[in-house]
Amino acid sequence: MKWWRTPPAELPGDQRPPDGPITRRSLSVVLPAYNEEAVIAETVGRCVEVLAVLAPDYEIIVVDDGSRDRTGAVADELAAANPRVRVVHNRPNRGYGGALIAGFHAVRTDLTFFMDADGQFDIADIAELLRLREQGHRAVLGYRAHRRDPFMRLVNAWGWNVLVSLLYRLPVRDVDCAFKLYDTALVRLADVQAVGAVINTEMLVKLSCLGQRFVQVPVRHYRRRHGNATGANLRVIFRAFRELIGLHAKLRAWSETLPPEAAAAIAMPDTKPCPATEAATVPSPIATLPGEAPAVGPIV
Repeated sequence: MKWWRTPPAELPGDQRPPDGPITRRSLSVVLPAYNEEAVIAETVGRCVEVLAVLAPDYEIIVVDDGSRDRTGAVADELAAANPRVRVVHNRPNRGYGGALIAGFHAVRTDLTFFMDADGQFDIADIAELLRLREQGHRAVLGYRAHRRDPFMRLVNAWGWNVLVSLLYRLPVRDVDCAFKLYDTALVRLADVQAVGAVINTEMLVKLSCLGQRFVQVPVRHYRRRHGNATGANLRVIFRAFRELIGLHAKLRAWSETLPPEAAAAIAMPDTKPCPATEAATVPSPIATLPGEAPAVGPIV
């Protein structure tokens, strides 16, 4: 069954498509979508095709974030035809973070994965993330091995990653890569609130504060074939940087107390002030070398 986009011969030996399921855990795939009428059916269809092989106990949650085109209508048609597809409609548009939060709230499975719906990622790359989860890693972060974006977006992304490292001491290679797998228990625990572009930063900072370890793996990235990326808008960029600074102030006194049963299940400390907002020697924003995926521990 040829469900992969890159022929097996072009993939590293440990990343070639498996013959059967990688996990029996239940999995939710959250797809935030804004004006993706041209590609949403293809993205959902690809998810169905791949997940039927890799993670048979799955659901797909499309979050139509106040789209002005037929994204919501197309998603509703897909859900009507397939009981594994569900749709959440945000009215009005709540932004990228708001779309993810709506999807997270709808999750009812063991694992939560999210990916952009614009066709720039291949869901088949979730195979390596699922393998690592089966090895015990509860937070697996994809990073774009070769990012296929216009030059200015690459410059903006570089500046964003540097600033995140300066503010939060997060040695994460690609903070906002929309290809991440978490235990749903961790998502519930973090209870992210940011409705804008800083949602990934908030999630990672909170989990780091609680002692959760990350592992990072390269994933493929493709050029956008349809529509426009809202993140390229200057107004969106300035708002994102403003939100990042504001988040730093909000997290300064942040701490989380786990109920005993959650602490036992996740093996984290009961209470811990957030060290990621304290002054410290700043590590390199690039935590991994090209082609490597080492585990990244809490920054203390």
